[in-house]
Amino acid sequence: MDTISLSGAPGSPYSRKMLAVLRYRRIPYRLFWPGREPADYPAPKVRLLPTFYLPGDDGALTAVTDSTPLIRRFERDYVGRSLRPASPALAFLDSLLEDYGDEWLTKAMFHYRWVYKADIDQASGVLPSWRGTLDDDMLAAMGKAFSERQISRLRYVGSNATTGPVIEASYVRLLDLFENHLKRHGFLLGGRPGAGDFGVFGQLTQLAAFDPTPTTLAARRAPRVMAWVQLVEDLCGLEPVESDWFDPANLPDTLKAILAETGRVYAPLLAANAKAVMAGAESVETEIDGHPWSQQPFAYQAKCLGWLREEYGALGGADRALVDAALAGTGWAGLF
Repeated sequence: MDTISLSGAPGSPYSRKMLAVLRYRRIPYRLFWPGREPADYPAPKVRLLPTFYLPGDDGALTAVTDSTPLIRRFERDYVGRSLRPASPALAFLDSLLEDYGDEWLTKAMFHYRWVYKADIDQASGVLPSWRGTLDDDMLAAMGKAFSERQISRLRYVGSNATTGPVIEASYVRLLDLFENHLKRHGFLLGGRPGAGDFGVFGQLTQLAAFDPTPTTLAARRAPRVMAWVQLVEDLCGLEPVESDWFDPANLPDTLKAILAETGRVYAPLLAANAKAVMAGAESVETEIDGHPWSQQPFAYQAKCLGWLREEYGALGGADRALVDAALAGTGWAGLF
């Protein structure tokens, strides 16, 4: 089995997501710290973490950065320990959960890190230090420049004075709902992890294990969630079997509650964002959880909705009925 090369950092939730995927799938890898990649490696079109260096159609290395297509690629390229349920209905729910983690829960991660002073101070000191040895003056200068740049990007994820309370309330609800789910189940879709688990895990490595403000909330409300984050970091010793997946016709109420939370907040944003992108609007204006929401349109999330709709459209009649039953009353149904 060939060794995969990638660059990533501990403070990148998507790096942590994909490293945990590689460990669980038992795919050998070689990790470079940011800026430590071999000089002859290709640069990505957009510098994001993690960046994977994989052979293209012509055999030459290409730089690839999008975690969800990478997971699907590894599903095709490596046999065993699959992250995707055999049931198309359950696989679709897994896609919803992964997209929620990647595209909604990241709002909480970015918000808490770059809004609260304690979180800004910690991130400004730790994150630049991953790039190598720095004296005090260099670290202070890099930390200041880095934090100012990231704070200026809050508008891209939709964090502002209007949306902040909505983001924080949603994070707290997720902690409570997931804590309740983990009383009886090891993972979101049963006794083995799906892609959705790793999508949520990546964000929680920061929210519930690094940034002071949301980690304090997790410690107070969700000790099982904190333990789960630590365990999911390396699941190479887990031995999954097909029967570990939930029966999509008999989902537990705790999962239905999590699906309702994702539909409560993320589904209306997906719909409003797609409408704004299609119209070429300068802002997304909608209501989420009974509160006004305003942010810049995000073309990538419009693509995400398109991919989810394609997957739903490919479902057979019986699987579609199972999905419709699972999503009834959750806020998701109107998108499909």
